[in-house]
Amino acid sequence: MTYVFQFGIVFDRFPELLEGALLTIRLAAMALVLGLIVAVTCAYLRMSGPKPLRVLVGAYVEGIRNTPFLVQLYIIFFSLPGMGIRMDANQAALVGMVINFGAYATEIVRAGVQSVPAGQIEVGLALGLKRLQIYRFIVLFPAIKAVFPALASQFILLLLGSSVVSAISANELTAIANTLQSTTFRAFEVYIVVTLMYLAIAVAFRGLFAALYWCVFVRGRER
Repeated sequence: MTYVFQFGIVFDRFPELLEGALLTIRLAAMALVLGLIVAVTCAYLRMSGPKPLRVLVGAYVEGIRNTPFLVQLYIIFFSLPGMGIRMDANQAALVGMVINFGAYATEIVRAGVQSVPAGQIEVGLALGLKRLQIYRFIVLFPAIKAVFPALASQFILLLLGSSVVSAISANELTAIANTLQSTTFRAFEVYIVVTLMYLAIAVAFRGLFAALYWCVFVRGRER
């Protein structure tokens, strides 16, 4: 039996795939921004916060990093409504992605902070700065610079892992692809095109992060 490729069927429905890809990008971008806020805050609390908060943040980080993302999504989307907290699929996907990325990024940021020479912190203390001020004005920038590649890679993993949110019916790229292949019966063509779309998005973001690193940490420091 000879398989006849029919990519034309997929390209006729390409606008639907493009719409799903745009939602994937929006979800990932919002999760990046909100997740970084969570990570920077939690990294500080885990190192310098009161003991109860350090324990709480540690439990959050270890709990998220050692459980499947899909299970986390199921808890948010299927379990929370029983407690009166209801979200649509896209909102649940965003919350899950923020919580997941925030936990992983917390450890990355914490490693960056620990890489900053102790002398810089001592200078801040000598100037009479409080620990939060030292963290914000002295430590955070070189810490982010040190771990920027790791954060960028973690974001790419988040972007690609967002395909899991199709399990709760969020209309991102993989969900649209699943619907498309079930109606056209051209699974090979659909998933090949979707694979190339994910690859293009990931490569584009890697290029964007490389340019951002150069502008902020290389060229910005030369001025």
